[in-house]
Amino acid sequence: MQNSCDLLIMNVSAVIPKVGIIADTNIMIEDGKIKSLVNSANSISASRKIDARGKYVLPGAIDPHVHYGVYTPINDAAKTESRSAAVGGVTSMIRMLRLFDGYCNSNMIKQLHASKGNHYIDYSIHASILRPDQVKDILYLKELGVSSLKIYMNLGADLNRIHMDLEPGTYGISEKQVDMTDELMSSIVKEAARVHSTILVHAENPVICSEHMRKAKEKGMAGLEAWSYCRPPYSEAQSIAKISDLGRKSGNANLYFVHVGSTAAINAILAEREKGRSNYYIETCPHYLTHTTEFGKLMGKVTPPIRSKSDLQSMWSALRNGIVDTIGTDHVANRLELKMGKGDIWSALSGFPGIATMLPVLLSQGVNEDRIGIERVAEVTSYNTARIFGIYPKKGTIEPGSDADLTIVDLDLEKTVTPDLLQSYSDYTIYDGWKLRGWPVMTIVRGKMIMEDGQVANEALGHGEFIPRPFFTTH
Repeated sequence: MQNSCDLLIMNVSAVIPKVGIIADTNIMIEDGKIKSLVNSANSISASRKIDARGKYVLPGAIDPHVHYGVYTPINDAAKTESRSAAVGGVTSMIRMLRLFDGYCNSNMIKQLHASKGNHYIDYSIHASILRPDQVKDILYLKELGVSSLKIYMNLGADLNRIHMDLEPGTYGISEKQVDMTDELMSSIVKEAARVHSTILVHAENPVICSEHMRKAKEKGMAGLEAWSYCRPPYSEAQSIAKISDLGRKSGNANLYFVHVGSTAAINAILAEREKGRSNYYIETCPHYLTHTTEFGKLMGKVTPPIRSKSDLQSMWSALRNGIVDTIGTDHVANRLELKMGKGDIWSALSGFPGIATMLPVLLSQGVNEDRIGIERVAEVTSYNTARIFGIYPKKGTIEPGSDADLTIVDLDLEKTVTPDLLQSYSDYTIYDGWKLRGWPVMTIVRGKMIMEDGQVANEALGHGEFIPRPFFTTH
């Protein structure tokens, strides 16, 4: 029936990327899809009606950069981190998977099976290519619906150790040695370009970083300023030029630069964009918009490092002016005791949780501080991400036929951030004690209410589905 639906969201301001804000509209949802947007709800019957007057409805947020399954196995991590994501209004998350022994064997299938039934929200996967014998797996991954690959340019010289994702059901830490040689990098880019997979790039030069670390230790440097010195922005810029040259040589590569947080990196990517012959995308993270080396606490160690006040201002400018394409959190689900190592910058682990605070940070520090508009928030947290990673218009918009993935936000709601509020496996947050104004109050995934007023529905566990990409649709 035209005048009936499963869920009716009434009196909302719908933020539709590239369309604008449609005020005082009503969203009809049926069978997990957007049925229609209508002016009047008077004659509509629905199983549930929600009056969202005074609130904005955004297309469900997509976090394209999430590390989970590293410090707890995916069968546990999926539960805790997708729950935390739902608290933060995120409706889809893309896992940054690292498997050392290859993908063309039961390892990948085990990860997919262990993920199934353990997510509150929808999920997808990027596969890290770490060894020469994994290059042949790229086509197999594409056939599985994993059409994006990660290159860790930062792994090499004597900075070549990284933690792998755990085998499902196992615990501990799996550290392996990875050497991202020029030959390996070139072969990954060529094969990815050939099969039209997107290449996610961690752009840092390990030789430069290693030399700076040696000097810093000799000088007795410590803290976050030392960490920023050890991984200088020009190391990022040099690596960006290098991978871009490989992209041009191999044809029309899709290069997606992750966790960009410095002026030098932004300028380097813009210079490469002007040369053309590849597609260039820029992701930044919330912490590059809120924290500088003055934060001081070891929990703020991340790679690439948080930078200066000038870099922070540059990132806001790039976000406001359309230079930044997406926001990803680089969320790492670890515990503070493990994170802190021996209590110094050299032994502390890199990375921290952030998936639940992505939208609150953008709403509070961005929209409510007049740095960016709410339409821009919808673009960088949903629309652009969906388009780049091949799931638009299934995700990333609010229009008939699209998945009913919606995030309802209250721009006036203020909360004080605590680890407990965020409901992650992690027991700390770099935003601990921050008062943020502007929070998601409802997270809806394919028509199902996952989070309402900060409470995640326990019965929603298992609702999240794997999203193969690209997702072909008749819509």
